[in-house]
Amino acid sequence: MGTYIKSITEAIGNTPLLRLDKLKEKLGFQGEIYAKLEHLNPSFSKKDRIALGMIEMAEQKGLLKPGQPVLEVTSGNTGTGLALVCAAKGYRFICCMSKGNSIERVKMIQAFGGETVLVEQAPGAVKGKVSNDDLELVEKEAEKIAKETGAYCINQFHNIDNSVAQETAAMEMWTQSGGAITAFADFIGTGGTFAGYTRVLKSHNQAIKCYAVEPEGCAYYGEEMIPGGTHRIQGGGYSKHVANVDRDTIDGCVIISDDEAIEMTRDLAAVEGIFAGFSSGANVAAAVKLLKGEEIGGKIGVVINDCGLKYISTTLF
Repeated sequence: MGTYIKSITEAIGNTPLLRLDKLKEKLGFQGEIYAKLEHLNPSFSKKDRIALGMIEMAEQKGLLKPGQPVLEVTSGNTGTGLALVCAAKGYRFICCMSKGNSIERVKMIQAFGGETVLVEQAPGAVKGKVSNDDLELVEKEAEKIAKETGAYCINQFHNIDNSVAQETAAMEMWTQSGGAITAFADFIGTGGTFAGYTRVLKSHNQAIKCYAVEPEGCAYYGEEMIPGGTHRIQGGGYSKHVANVDRDTIDGCVIISDDEAIEMTRDLAAVEGIFAGFSSGANVAAAVKLLKGEEIGGKIGVVINDCGLKYISTTLF
């Protein structure tokens, strides 16, 4: 009997968990970091899980009808995941995104057959730094497209199935670590990953501390905001509350600078062989800070969000 799969969507999930021992040897922190290698999903990011989850739940609820277009506002990774899933399931996919995002993600969406609508950034914006103002412009354009096409809007920022889909990854992390996790740190984008992992991990052990990771100058939950502040960590740090996150579940905040995120991302590649993007570096940098501070000696879980191939055109590498 063969073991082949019948759809690329069956390859989503069940990613490995890697303990970062080589990084520990280099940096000398006390404790362990367990990295969930979500960049090994088919479109190279953790968002493949939520793309499949949100599409299938919309089908089950009768919200998405056969032949109806699918529309989403995205910084790129959810877009590539949705483009892959829609290609596999036969839906037309329209992605609305800011011109501030890396071109690789735009090209990937198009390669999967998705349509990309690129929206100009807000006045004074810097390419590669997507702000909340930029995101608002994208959302307005998406509303217009939805009315014109009758598309089903995924709405990941407010879709409960976003975080529910990440619960599968959290359960994998808990099992793969042998229940060793004592803390979790995650860069806040739509908040789905933070919410999904927090629910699962705390259901196993209420004492697990869950930390929100945010960029310097744009730390909404860390309450360190600079007027007009921008950052280079793509995929989050929008300087606002996101609906998926319950403030009461945040046990602490870790603020990471662009340089800290970039340096750690480069270390992940050169030291551990993990070719990842900005936010993955931010997650690991936050875990190192915690293990050199209030979580010294602990075992911290983090997510490797996406692949470095999506950032070749940026200054990251």
